[in-house]
Amino acid sequence: MNKRNKKAFTLVELMLVVVILGILVAMVAPRLAGRSEQARKAAAKTDIEASISLALDMYELDNGSYPEGLNDLMIKPGSGGDNWHGPYLKKKAIDPWGKEYIYKSPGAHNNDYDIYSLGPDGSESADDITNWTDNE
Repeated sequence: MNKRNKKAFTLVELMLVVVILGILVAMVAPRLAGRSEQARKAAAKTDIEASISLALDMYELDNGSYPEGLNDLMIKPGSGGDNWHGPYLKKKAIDPWGKEYIYKSPGAHNNDYDIYSLGPDGSESADDITNWTDNE
C-alpha cells in the first residue's frame, strides 16, 4: 500500500483546527470570566436577605430579642434563649468566599441588626454585601 493512498489528517489541517478552537475560546472566555464572581455576590445577597434574616426573625419571635451572635441560631444560648425552638440555621453562616458573615445587634445602619459579608476582597470596601442600602 502506498503512503499517499492512506487517509489521514496533515499537520497543517490539525494546526488549523487548533487555531480555530483557540480563537473561539478567546472570544467566549472573557464573557464567562465574570459570571462566577457575579454568582457568588448573588448567593451572598440571598443568604443575607432571605435565609439568615428569616432565621434571625424567627429567633426574635420566639425569644423577644435578637441573638447576641449567629451561633445562637444553631446552638441554644446559655442565657436569653428560654423559648428557643431552634436550630434556626442548619449550618454555620459562611459567605461564598469562605468567611463568616458579620452580625451586629443592634445595628449601626438598621435598628434591629446589621448583617454583611466583606465580599471578595475580605475587607470593608465598596464591594461588601449588606442588608442596608448605601445611600444613608
